[in-house]
Amino acid sequence: MKIQFPSALPPGSKIAVISPAGAVESGQLDDTLQLIRSRGFEPVIGRHVYTKYSSCYAFAGTEEERIADLQWALDGDFASVWASRGGYGCAHLIERVNLDRFCQRPKWYIGYSDNTVLQSWLMRNGFASIHGQTIKTASFGVSKESYDGIFKILGGELPSYSISTHTMNRNGEARGRLVGGNLALVYSLLGTPYSFDFDGNILFIEDIGENFYALDRMLMSLELTGVFSRISAMVVGGMTQMEKQETNPDYDESFDNLAYETIRHRIEAYDFPVAFGFPNGHIFDNRPLIVGAMAELKIGSDGAALQFKKE
Repeated sequence: MKIQFPSALPPGSKIAVISPAGAVESGQLDDTLQLIRSRGFEPVIGRHVYTKYSSCYAFAGTEEERIADLQWALDGDFASVWASRGGYGCAHLIERVNLDRFCQRPKWYIGYSDNTVLQSWLMRNGFASIHGQTIKTASFGVSKESYDGIFKILGGELPSYSISTHTMNRNGEARGRLVGGNLALVYSLLGTPYSFDFDGNILFIEDIGENFYALDRMLMSLELTGVFSRISAMVVGGMTQMEKQETNPDYDESFDNLAYETIRHRIEAYDFPVAFGFPNGHIFDNRPLIVGAMAELKIGSDGAALQFKKE
């Protein structure tokens, strides 16, 4: 499948801001909205960004309201769409939104966490997106480089990363499209028409707040559906706030050791290269990745390098 990349954003471009999943409070977006303005862009707030609707979860509006905002953002005269946060709820939207006008003018969709659902859906339709920091930041904050990296991509640059070696790495080289994101969402889409195409591609995973048995259960589902037999490599990002704080000494660490051990054990029967400790996910240093972009991964004794390529 050929993947389309949006054009670089010229100065003054409008960026639609939506809340496709969880609710946000007034004021939680102010700092990043000001950052967007300082970079020469104009954020335009969706009608239901601050709406609240409680029904098994604190949503940013009813399904109809969130669908309306997403369709407005995809259809409108915007150069990019930036999610306010993740949470839960993006799966409600994908069967009821169309891409007819979006196809005429593709635009960057930016987000992570629950937004993985929308990014898998976009890639299935032939469009790249940015797996990066949402406008709302978590209590642990976010590094300056995390937002800087997003603005570089919006300006037309392709990211290239070099990270330190990790004791659990498996050396090797691979090339393929980067797929994945939040593991819970990758897992939730398995067997649906919206699941990522894993064949020959590089799988990235990250997660937060899962019990270790639940982490293993998700990995088992990937194994049982043949994902690990089809990918060319794996990149493992943040695994944090796992299990319970009182029993897990790594609870507040970005790269939980027991979570990493669980992942290593589950994939030890496979021989694809693996890079652990990538700075992306629900962590302070959340560097952006391009979902759907062709990438080269090289892992050696001196560390790992991930470089995105133009096609």
